[in-house]
Amino acid sequence: MKKLMLAMATLLFSTFTLAQAVWVDVRSDEEYAQDHIKGDIQIPHVQIVEELGKLYPDKNTEIHLYCRSGRRAGLALEALQEAGYTNVQNAGGIDDARQERKLNTDISSQP
Repeated sequence: MKKLMLAMATLLFSTFTLAQAVWVDVRSDEEYAQDHIKGDIQIPHVQIVEELGKLYPDKNTEIHLYCRSGRRAGLALEALQEAGYTNVQNAGGIDDARQERKLNTDISSQP
């Protein structure tokens, strides 16, 4: 019975964590150091396919990309779609990403 309960709890936890959307800041390291959204991951857009593939190999993962204006997020979106990712959105700029999630617009320079 314990094994069954443990297996069910593991499955439930895995399902919950997999269902969470991933927010990715595709700006440069320098831009990220100046301002970022705490808790989001940062991968420069030129490395997005390789690095995101290591972290999220499931190509159905819900991914939201953003940068300063949305242009690099658009380039990253195209690269991920070409790599087979099916659930990727361009959230625009960092301020758009904050606004969409109703986050505080104060600049966070802490990791």
